Amino acid sequence: MSTAVSHSAPERASSVDPAEEWDAWRAERHRALTSPTGNLALVETRWAPAGEVPDAAGAREGQPDPVTVTTLRRTDLVTGEDEHGLRFWDADAPAVRHFDRVDTFPYDPAWVLEASYTPVPGARRLAFEHIRDNGGSRDLVVPGDITLTVDGRAYTLSAFDDDGTLLLVFGDPTNGDSTYGAGRFLFVRRTEHESRVVLDFNRAFVPPCGFSDQYNCPMPPRQNRFHLPVEAGEKLPLFRDGFDAQH
Repeated sequence: MSTAVSHSAPERASSVDPAEEWDAWRAERHRALTSPTGNLALVETRWAPAGEVPDAAGAREGQPDPVTVTTLRRTDLVTGEDEHGLRFWDADAPAVRHFDRVDTFPYDPAWVLEASYTPVPGARRLAFEHIRDNGGSRDLVVPGDITLTVDGRAYTLSAFDDDGTLLLVFGDPTNGDSTYGAGRFLFVRRTEHESRVVLDFNRAFVPPCGFSDQYNCPMPPRQNRFHLPVEAGEKLPLFRDGFDAQH
């Protein structure tokens, strides 16, 4: 992969082999995905009628032992009002039982890129289309611009604030071929310098909607689509016995 970036490769304070750190990250991903409330365990998302707040404790009564019930909230696309719902997680769900692993590209240090980061004053919000909103979009907070040059082309990327962490939703020509069709996610690592961040695409991951059709994932906006294949990070989840998590 030929890349040109705004800065030199990021310095590492740790003496640990980056490939070993990546192996540990993959192991943690597997543990998280197969946990009782991991992506594979989500079997139902149930939204309450407008203006109602569902009773999670009541919904839990009578459920099998492996089932966990949690609450969630979103904004109605038409009214702008809060909607409340429940999520049902089954630690013994078919997706959990049939899951083998997530296939990945080999670790490639060339895909660890440093980029410039420019904070934007105020709460700028950008529209992100979501996979289950039938073309509708939801505004998410994008606190700054990430700029870098990859393979001779300049990009200004929009990563939104995910509970204090920058989350990049990106697409590239591998989507729908060797990687998940709707794009992939990547947590952006900040450095000791406010104006610089690190994009380690070896840690690009399949979004939650790749493991359960009960998620509504944001999709990559145009500015977050790379022109060249990003052959790093996770490809696709693999299941045994012909199981398909999307059906």
